[in-house]
Amino acid sequence: MTDDLIRRRVFEPGVASQLHEHPLLGRILASRGIVRADELGLQLKYLPKPGTMRDFDRAVELLAAAITGRQKILIVGDYDADGATSTALACDVLRKLGAEVGYLVPSRFKYGYGLSPEIVEVALQENPRVLLTVDNGIASVSGVEAARQANLSVIVTDHHLPPVQLPAADALVNPNRVDCEFPGKNLCGVGVIFYVMSGLCRALQQSGWLESKNLDFPKMADYLDLVAVGTVSDVVPLDRLNRILVEQGVRRIRAGQARPGLLALFEVAGRPHRYATADDLGFIVGPRLNAAGRLDDMSVGVDCLLADDIGKALPIARELDHLNRSRRQIESGMRADAEEQVNAVLAEQSGALPQALVLYQPDWHEGVIGIVAGRIKEQCHRPVFAFARAADGSLKGSGRSVAGVHIRDILMAIVASDPTLLGKFGGHAMAAGATIAESNLEQFRQAFVSEVDRVLDGKPLQREWLTDGALNDDEMSLANASLVKYLQPWGQAFPFPSFDDEFEIRDVRIVGNGHSKLVLRRVGGKRDVPAVAFNRVIENTGQQVWRVVYRLDVNRYRNTESLQLLVDHMELA
Repeated sequence: MTDDLIRRRVFEPGVASQLHEHPLLGRILASRGIVRADELGLQLKYLPKPGTMRDFDRAVELLAAAITGRQKILIVGDYDADGATSTALACDVLRKLGAEVGYLVPSRFKYGYGLSPEIVEVALQENPRVLLTVDNGIASVSGVEAARQANLSVIVTDHHLPPVQLPAADALVNPNRVDCEFPGKNLCGVGVIFYVMSGLCRALQQSGWLESKNLDFPKMADYLDLVAVGTVSDVVPLDRLNRILVEQGVRRIRAGQARPGLLALFEVAGRPHRYATADDLGFIVGPRLNAAGRLDDMSVGVDCLLADDIGKALPIARELDHLNRSRRQIESGMRADAEEQVNAVLAEQSGALPQALVLYQPDWHEGVIGIVAGRIKEQCHRPVFAFARAADGSLKGSGRSVAGVHIRDILMAIVASDPTLLGKFGGHAMAAGATIAESNLEQFRQAFVSEVDRVLDGKPLQREWLTDGALNDDEMSLANASLVKYLQPWGQAFPFPSFDDEFEIRDVRIVGNGHSKLVLRRVGGKRDVPAVAFNRVIENTGQQVWRVVYRLDVNRYRNTESLQLLVDHMELA
């Protein structure tokens, strides 16, 4: 559906040699913008101090006053993995500081996202004096106003892009505020609340509160496992700050020093935590936490993260694993429906897709539409919005985008042109959500496609595979696979190393639900290498040569390690 382009990253050989004595690792790091060896340090001492974070001191002051004044604090979270880890972190730290604290995670299906006036009404039943939002609140103008009218103090901690009008909170901590000079603009929700709780611990220690109440000083490093999970799951760019947080959290997980709930999630997934990587947080832990918010109640996920021993955590982790399996089944059916719709559009337009897609089916599950939008985006390489019918008859949509198309800005442009077309909306460059009336679906489709066309301005959507070049037979080794795997935390904007070359297929067999197990040999090479292409059926076409984009992987089976290649892309050379 698009013409893929394979392009190799460039790097300065002189810089690469200074970054690492291993030539392969040096060129990988240099090609990702690292220019000095001291940039590779991922110790906590390199974290930027919060002094320039707008309203940071005010938020700490208000929370300290609430604790010492015996005022109840109610945390209002979000129903994704970032929200769950943020809620669990704030709740646990506040309890250790002697606060009276509870938490509330709005139901996706009943209340939707954020601190709404309806959620304030629910919150009031808990008789709080202070509302603390985590991973939400930056756009909750009416919700904050409702809370203030009820004589509540409101502290907003968030990371989402702010609207023009900010809520009138007592403190609003968000590094993406235009008036915030804190350098860590890519922090996610749990990263922001980690900073705030760290400041609160120091303030209460310095004031003598902890000593007067015979309370231990909470070790904030103990919460880095939660920070790592939320950061990776929210797919924020892994700049140096976030790589530090993720690296330190993953190290704790590998050492078995994580909280019982996370270790239990690894156990139910059948994955040894001692080999954990950032990838595992995104593909093992995150989806199981997210399944609670997608299908049920995210309180299940928060309870798992707050469990204080493995015996309590395991039953909850098994429940989350069951929810995730159900989510996969629902997703499979919805994805098949979506692919039928895409094929129908292809048939209508003589095999050519528009630059953006809007998909809808009345019986789709609104908790899974974001995943389906992401799958179709990956398949068709264009912005996609998927809608489902909500209980109130409106349509709830989730969008995913590609490089070069800022999807939240697309929605803002649509609203600027027609303020009546969208209800609630918000999001990031690559992901967004919106609510529309069902009668406006076709109008939204036309506006969405038209605005994407305008942004692209005739530029074709072309999937680009950026690689780290070719490897010879000796470089394709188990030792290099292990070195690369743990060199740095890999993720968004700091991608796992991939390579490309021309190969012959020596053998292929189909396994599972449409996966290909391959034996490849590099053209001109002298040995065969096992490989796997997930979600792709490859036919052995004889002596044809294939251009392959791949990653080095350590395959573990029955306590034996071996090299395998993970195939990202294959095309005939």
